[in-house]
Amino acid sequence: MNSQSPRGPLAAPRRAVRSYPRRAPLTLAYVCLLLAGHAWIVYGLSAEQAADVLGYVSTNLDNLQDHPLTSLLGSALFFDGTLTDVASPDFIGTLITLGLGVCGFLAWAEYRWGRVRAVAVFLGGHLAATLLTAAVIAVALRQGWYPDDVRQSLDFGISYGAQTVLALGTLALPRWGRLPWAAFVLAWPLGGAEWQGPLPDFTTVGHLTAAVLGFALIAVPALRRPRPDQAEPASAPDRATADRSGRSASAEPAADRRG
Repeated sequence: MNSQSPRGPLAAPRRAVRSYPRRAPLTLAYVCLLLAGHAWIVYGLSAEQAADVLGYVSTNLDNLQDHPLTSLLGSALFFDGTLTDVASPDFIGTLITLGLGVCGFLAWAEYRWGRVRAVAVFLGGHLAATLLTAAVIAVALRQGWYPDDVRQSLDFGISYGAQTVLALGTLALPRWGRLPWAAFVLAWPLGGAEWQGPLPDFTTVGHLTAAVLGFALIAVPALRRPRPDQAEPASAPDRATADRSGRSASAEPAADRRG
C-alpha cells in the first residue's frame, strides 16, 4: 500500500521550504550573502566603518562619476532595512524587498526561466533604474528641485532590482489578482515619498522606474513562457492518447503524412 503524503494547512508551505534549495539555489545563495553582509555591517563594524563602506558603494552622482562599477555592483550586496525593529516602517520595506522581492519573486523567476534570465532581470532592473534615476537627479539639480547635497546622498541596496521582479512577478498571479498587485507595486513606494518641487524624492523615482521596467518586461515573448523543462507534464490519459496518435501516424502511408 502506498503511503499518503501528509495533508493539512501547512503541508504546502513545508513542501515549498524543502524544495526551495533545489528550485532556486542561486537565489538562496544570494539571500545568504545579503544576510551575511547585513550582519557584517550591523555587528562586525563600528558605526563609522559601516558608514564608510556604505558610503563607498552608494550609487550617488559623485560615486557614479568616480567609481561607477564598484558602486553599482557593491550596492547590490546590501539591503537598506532592518530585521529586528519590527515596529518600524523600514521593517515593512525589508519584508517587501528582501522577503517578497528576492526570497519570493526572484526565486520564482529563477525556477521559471533559469538562472541567467533571473539574474539578467534583477541586475538589469537594478542597473537601469539606478542610472535612469541618476539622470533624473542631474536634471532636477539643474532645475533647482533637489538640494545640492543630494550628490553625496546615501543610496544603496537591492530595492530597485527587487521592485523590478515584483512587477514582473505579476505573471505569477492568477488573472484576478494581477491588477491589485500592480497597483500595490506602484503604490507602496509612494507611501513615504517626500515631494521636492514637481518630483518625489529620488528613491521613490527609482522605485517607480524599476516598477515600470518590470511591467515592460512582461511584454517580452521570452519571459511570457517558462523554460522548456518547466512545462507541465502530460497526464497519463494525455500520454496514452499521444502514444496512440503516434502509432496511428506511423501506420499511415508516407504521402498522407506529408499532406
